[in-house]
Amino acid sequence: MKIAQRELRVSTRSRTEMVDVTGQVEAAVREAGVQDGDVIVFCPHTTAGITINENADPDVVHDVLLALDEAVPRSNSRFRHAEGNSDAHTKSSLVGCSEQVLIREGRLVLGTWQAVYFCEFDGPRSRHVIVQVRGE
Repeated sequence: MKIAQRELRVSTRSRTEMVDVTGQVEAAVREAGVQDGDVIVFCPHTTAGITINENADPDVVHDVLLALDEAVPRSNSRFRHAEGNSDAHTKSSLVGCSEQVLIREGRLVLGTWQAVYFCEFDGPRSRHVIVQVRGE
């Protein structure tokens, strides 16, 4: 079994943002030369996350971010964390820090409208994402 690891750079421009990293993940799979296996996309930041969602209609990204902002508003007088980004930590926990995608015949196994997104909740920042490709 081959195992290859690559680090991606993601620069965000807004406090909350979803960046489609599917192309970069696909490039890591091609570079690793794995035909069948899986890839793990991992975010090592406590105020960001990784998710899979629709990439055809940009309104979906808008709506996901809006729903998260409404569920966990930035200003909450009961938050105690001194840095003022408790909402970002909570959103990161809700979304999660990784996704696993299958690889078949050298390609990501995603639905027609699916993409892999880096989710920023405390930007703008320069971030990194770890991609680990495993398989034959």
